[in-house]
Amino acid sequence: MRKVLTLAAFGTALAAAPALAQEECGDLSLSNMNWQSAEVLAALDQFILNNGYGCNAEIVAGDTVPSITSLIERGRPEVVPEAWVNLLPDLVEQAKADGKIVYGANSLSDGGQQGWFIPKYIADAHPEILTIPELLKHPDLFPDPEDPSRGAIYNGQEGWGGTIVTTQMFKAYGAGDMGWNLLDTGSAAGLDGAIARAYENKEPIVAFYWEPTALLGKYEMVRLQHGVPLDDAEWERCTSNADCPDPKPNDWKSDVVYTLISSDFAGRAPQGVMDYLNKRSWTNETVNKLMAWMTDNQATGEDGAREFLRTQPELWGQWVTPEAAEKIKAAL
Repeated sequence: MRKVLTLAAFGTALAAAPALAQEECGDLSLSNMNWQSAEVLAALDQFILNNGYGCNAEIVAGDTVPSITSLIERGRPEVVPEAWVNLLPDLVEQAKADGKIVYGANSLSDGGQQGWFIPKYIADAHPEILTIPELLKHPDLFPDPEDPSRGAIYNGQEGWGGTIVTTQMFKAYGAGDMGWNLLDTGSAAGLDGAIARAYENKEPIVAFYWEPTALLGKYEMVRLQHGVPLDDAEWERCTSNADCPDPKPNDWKSDVVYTLISSDFAGRAPQGVMDYLNKRSWTNETVNKLMAWMTDNQATGEDGAREFLRTQPELWGQWVTPEAAEKIKAAL
């Protein structure tokens, strides 16, 4: 009888083993891209998954194209926290259709944003300037430092996609005929310096820029609307094409930024882990301010993750279970 009971117990343990394994997070890798917002997001995911859910998550160096390609072809890294899918839209959609990957949260809830920005103090002083067409009526408010009789719009460095789009939009809206010059800042440092100088001196400026960035976390800027809806066909035909001779006014296409997860990991991960990866989403404003703190303090991604967890529990607490939240707080 004793032998029968022992075998029965053994059989019960074997039956329970798959369920227990299902609750173990296990090993996984997170892709850390070579820019600040992706670095801090990967570090945040690592801290929360390891301390809140008992995972053994490691961070691996990567970049958008190689990381997404490796995820699709090899299943590693298991998670790409900040995947700018617009760079490989067909590949990502096909991989999703083939069951190789699943989408997690929209990492940036308002998407990666590019456009023409003015300082908030200028927007407050001139609340009528909400759109590019309205802006272009006032070149006198934004004088070119080398030709004050004309307005100035500061562009990015040569070769950037945003620089091409700004040039095309400058032509599309007829800015040159309305008394404006398009200024070549020469480099990222030149563009950053122009914005910083204007802001520190409370001077007017119109500049191409993007978010999330540390600069927009430090200097509060307002992105101008375009006064027209996005026309995807026109964007492909001409807005983003430097060789197109006849651009038309268009909205700026936002970058879609998702967390991508291997289907294998999604199938074996505990429900709490997948719930977190499906909920974890923040705004450009949140990331901008965090990146500004990191820049000012020469902080690493891990430093930034800890700062965010210390200062914004009301936000990240919505992403995790109460039990995980207690473990995360205890680990800080």
